[in-house]
Order: sequence, then C-alpha cells, then structure tokens
Amino acid sequence: MHRYQILIEYVGTNFVGWQIQSKGKSVQKLIQTKLSKLLKEKIFLIGSGRTDAGVHAIEQSAHFECKKEIQKLDKFLKSINYFINDMNVSIINIKKKNLNFHARFSAKQRIYKYVILNRLSKPSIEKERGWHIIKKLDVSLMKKGAKKLLGTKDFSTFRSSNCNAKSPIRTMKSIKIKAMRGRIEIQFKSQSFLQQQVRSMVGCLKYLAEKKWDLKKFDSVFKSRKRVLCAPPAPAEGLFLEKVIY
Repeated sequence: MHRYQILIEYVGTNFVGWQIQSKGKSVQKLIQTKLSKLLKEKIFLIGSGRTDAGVHAIEQSAHFECKKEIQKLDKFLKSINYFINDMNVSIINIKKKNLNFHARFSAKQRIYKYVILNRLSKPSIEKERGWHIIKKLDVSLMKKGAKKLLGTKDFSTFRSSNCNAKSPIRTMKSIKIKAMRGRIEIQFKSQSFLQQQVRSMVGCLKYLAEKKWDLKKFDSVFKSRKRVLCAPPAPAEGLFLEKVIY
C-alpha cells in the first residue's frame, strides 16, 4: 500500500462540515468519492480533525492509502482539482508519506484563525468569511482576556454539549490578536481542541471587548467549568483551520 498526504483549502459555507454525515454534503465525502473514481479503487480519507458546518480551511490535512503508486503527482493534482474546484474545494499539495504517518494522530499542533469584521457596513468581498460586529470592540481587553486562557487548563466552559472528547483538559500554546482597519484576527495554537472550543472562546472574548463583562467576570466564567455560563459561540463563518503542524 502507498500512503499520501493531501493539503486542502475549502470554503465551508455550503457543507455540513468536514466529516461524512448521514445527510448533506461533506468535504471528506466529496474528496473521497472523487479519489475513488480517479484511482479506480475504494479510498478512505482520514482528516486531521473535523471542522463544523460553515467553517473554512486554509490548509486542512488528510491522508489516504492506495494499492498503486501515483506516478505523476502534479498531473494527479490537476486531475483531482478538475473534479472539485467548482465546489470551492482545492487540493493545494500532495506528498508521498511512509505508513507511520497519520493525518490526525501525528499532528503536533493545530492552528485556527478567527476573523472579526468590526465596522459599520456589512462586508461584500468577505461575506461569510468573518463575523460582522458593528459595536466597537476594545482589542486591548481582548488581549488581557486571552492571556487567562493560556497554558494547560480545564476548558469545560467552552466545550459543546455534543463533544465526545475523553478529557476537557487542553494546552493552549499561544493566542495572538492583531487588529488593522476594522479587521480583527485571533489566532489560536494548541495540539488539539474541544468541539466548538474556539468559537466559544471568541464569543466570550467578544463579551469582554464590548464591555458586557469585565475581566473578573470573564475569569470566573472560565473557571466555573459550566457550559451554561458561556457567552453564545461566535458564528462558524469567521473560523478558519489555518494549518496543521507535524
């Protein structure tokens, strides 16, 4: 068997998410079906992790195995993209890997980016590529709140009720926030995330930045480990899986 890693860019707006569902279009199913047709054998595609409905990817990572070695990777890349590009999905790279490589379990860090468009007018070019918030946000307060999330902690407050992870303990390696001309980007880096963790953290940071909460309240909600106290999660359209590091 031959194992290959693919790096995938996609707009998540019209998908039920990365993972194959009983109903609706998923990114995993789309690519897996086209790979199977192209390689003339049943292909199973394994991703680095799931992204929810509406979430985008700048560089999702996945792997698959096939019986025959792919001779010309560049030609193969053009062929597979021909079948999926009209769905706003692109394979941006393909690499031959040894059989020890696993898209999910070999990952050392995952980087997510959340985009907030903090301005009066609704976005046109970046429609469904960011969370449009009219009220002016205090980015310095956001940064202070983000510092409280760093390190190895219990993230139960930010965990979806549907999350099936064995433990709510995660290590937040870094959170970087930059703002320019009404665009706020928040980058989160961790080995793994709980379901809806990033969007829930952004929702709470937004409450802090619009001064619905002060730092003391933000901290107490986080430490409570109670999902019911969490602010409403940020919408999926502003979230991007930026990179998976191996």
